[in-house]
Amino acid sequence: MKIVKFTVPHSNDSIVMEKDVLPFFYNHFHQHEEMQITLIIKGEGTLVIDNYRQRFKEGDIYFISANQPHIFLSDKSYFDDNKDGSVSATHLYFKIENALFRDKNIPEMEQIIHFIKNVNYGMQVPAENADEVKNKMQRMETTTGLSRLMNFIDLLDYLSINLKEYTSLGSGVQKKHLQVTGDIRIDKIYQYSIEHYQQDISLDKIAELCHMTPQAFCKYFKKHTSKTYVTFLQEIRINAACDIMINGKYEGISSIAFSTGFNSVIHFNKVFKKLLGTTPGAYMKKYSASQISLESAG
Repeated sequence: MKIVKFTVPHSNDSIVMEKDVLPFFYNHFHQHEEMQITLIIKGEGTLVIDNYRQRFKEGDIYFISANQPHIFLSDKSYFDDNKDGSVSATHLYFKIENALFRDKNIPEMEQIIHFIKNVNYGMQVPAENADEVKNKMQRMETTTGLSRLMNFIDLLDYLSINLKEYTSLGSGVQKKHLQVTGDIRIDKIYQYSIEHYQQDISLDKIAELCHMTPQAFCKYFKKHTSKTYVTFLQEIRINAACDIMINGKYEGISSIAFSTGFNSVIHFNKVFKKLLGTTPGAYMKKYSASQISLESAG
């Protein structure tokens, strides 16, 4: 599939806002340097991001990462009817390299920066947050310049505080949003786990990283995340396994299990079923059987 390099309309502002009213979504599988927030106002079809795909509909809101190939593709009936105004969407574009998201000397931005880093692989805003986010995006449409920027910060601030979980657009897995705690140890634990999940991480090892006893660490981690560290690590590993399955680069379930830090296929299958409510085999079948014609998007 050919990926088209898309250029966001030029603007002197930090935030570019665009509203599309069209017969259908869209003709090209594309990517751009900016992070994107999209509100589907009208229409439905299939969202394709890299090798992951899911249905979209009116009211859905998505964060799409910078340089992440994607397309909102309307159902075939929209192309057949070809009626102006059949679909509509609002898009926000911004660069995560913006000084606003990098300046650690602005303590008021700390939680927002943490949020942006967490969702920088794409996500769908949960239904319980969608109406409020929609209202804030519509408020941005009526403003420009500094007022629009302040409304945008208000939008991100709302999500950074109120978002509890979201659907990853890398795998479709439900992820818990890790709140800022004010304690750098949680961030340290998070980063270490992401970087070393393929290895054997014992409670003794992770507790030592925080200069705690295993008992004190377990109590501390549960207090700040509302889950055990074992569950947290399992979620990271299963999400990584889902990414491998969707990308289709594996030799079998056993290779996926061992490459994501599990020491047995039986344990992998058990944890996968517990977290996702389905078996690894059924999950793979779901995505391998998902045949969507993108010839018109090429």
